[in-house]
Amino acid sequence: MSVAIVILNFNGKHFLEKFLPSVIASCPVGSIYVADNGSSDDSVDFLKNHFPEVHILLGEGNLGYAGGYNRALKSIQADYFVLMNSDIEPSENWLNPLIDYMESNTQIAAVQPFILDYQNPSHFEYAGAAGGYWDQLGFPFCRGRIFDTLEKNNGQYKTSLVNWATGACLLVRADLYWLVGGLDDYFFAHMEEIDLCWRFQRAGYQVAAVAESTVKHVGGGTLDKANPFKTYLNFRNNLILLYKNQSGLKKYVIILLRMAADGLAGIKYLTSGELSLIWAILKAHFSFYYYVLFQHPKQNLATELVRRTDINSYSKSIIWDYFIQKKKKFTDLKF
Repeated sequence: MSVAIVILNFNGKHFLEKFLPSVIASCPVGSIYVADNGSSDDSVDFLKNHFPEVHILLGEGNLGYAGGYNRALKSIQADYFVLMNSDIEPSENWLNPLIDYMESNTQIAAVQPFILDYQNPSHFEYAGAAGGYWDQLGFPFCRGRIFDTLEKNNGQYKTSLVNWATGACLLVRADLYWLVGGLDDYFFAHMEEIDLCWRFQRAGYQVAAVAESTVKHVGGGTLDKANPFKTYLNFRNNLILLYKNQSGLKKYVIILLRMAADGLAGIKYLTSGELSLIWAILKAHFSFYYYVLFQHPKQNLATELVRRTDINSYSKSIIWDYFIQKKKKFTDLKF
């Protein structure tokens, strides 16, 4: 049983300098790889000079999270891959509980640790918290995090099956990763791990979050929350996510409803004067149409691998529950 911890780096010398020592201290010798995604800073030279024990994988050009990892993982032979952001500080014994859980549950394709906020470690962090779900329109949320409300970690969530595990720190079985097609390069960044986990479940496997493992995550290290490109990716990729993984007439009904919800978001941005975000939504929709016309057969689950079509998650509207009914915590929801 072999494990490769793979950190994707793009101009992230400051994160590597700060967090790589704790990763090295908590991981098996020789198991750590830094996959450079076409950095223009001096992070590669920094690694060579200060961390000679770390394997460096060089890549030309920034292929984003999805393409960068696919490129790197093709050159690594291991039973398990850990996809880890460069702004992660792991706890001392974070890896063994994840491996033990996978070894004891052969139907699990991917797991995540509980993700805590680096600045406020008593609370969950936005990107993954205690494991993720999506609502009837594909809006993602987590145990411990709904929209911008982050819960304190009081032990209220246990190890459990979830619908998606965060790409901030994700352990996957290498053979199953490639079986379902890996990450979708077209996503570039944002929600690509949700798509991967959805495909795992369509192929008959499961996803989990393990409470016995925790890491701290800075978050927002690559794209700021208010960046229009981030808005574009989130809106575009959410539509692609639904198109790829929903089935039958339901798929088209949900996508139309989701587009209407995007229109409401555009009105909100208009009233707040955020015109660049309106343009980002429009670009996202046109890019989605391009995907449907020219890209959709690529990196989807092969028909012969499909074991399940309707994957159960939250059948209600998280927007209605959160903003209208004021249900701010996961424990307030009724599945």
